Amino acid sequence: MIRHARPVRHEAPEGGSADPVLAEIGHLQAQATAGYLGHEGIDHIVSSSMKRALQTAEPLADRLGLGVEMLDDLRESDHRSQIYVPSEEWSRDDPAVAHYYDEDRDLSDTIFSDGYEEFRDRVGRGFEHVIRSNRSRTVAVFCHGMVTGVYLQILLGIDDPLALLVDYCGITRVAASSTGVRTVRSVNETHHVRHLLER
Repeated sequence: MIRHARPVRHEAPEGGSADPVLAEIGHLQAQATAGYLGHEGIDHIVSSSMKRALQTAEPLADRLGLGVEMLDDLRESDHRSQIYVPSEEWSRDDPAVAHYYDEDRDLSDTIFSDGYEEFRDRVGRGFEHVIRSNRSRTVAVFCHGMVTGVYLQILLGIDDPLALLVDYCGITRVAASSTGVRTVRSVNETHHVRHLLER
């Protein structure tokens, strides 16, 4: 699993949902990720249907000559939000993200557009589809921070969905057996983009 690279801030028209593209630094992160994963024996590429995940997947797909399978089940938890603000740009003075600083506010409606249980169910369903469809294959799945965190929460039996967060282009490896065993091999590998995360 690979979290998408850094996107731009995006505000959708009234009634729409924000679906930002990658920032300039994000394209560099995606290229570096493709260079690192290009020798990993990847057989198939899957992406969330959101632009920032797909654009992160494309350099690897181009390098390997593979198509990209898009899955709506791997969309981010707040996919219906009208505004997307990268966390590096958050400010208490910004009305778009001020609620994240309100300790008395329940963030569930903001973080989970369709509710936490529905999000958790669709993430689990999405990854099980990838596993069932790719027996004996190595698959690169480009998705989002909360998607990765909640799937790890499912696998590890952790109560808090915010306990495991990953960085841009952080790689998390899971081995999936046909017997149903799922083994987490690594979480949030970022050495391939470390120089680009510090900019």
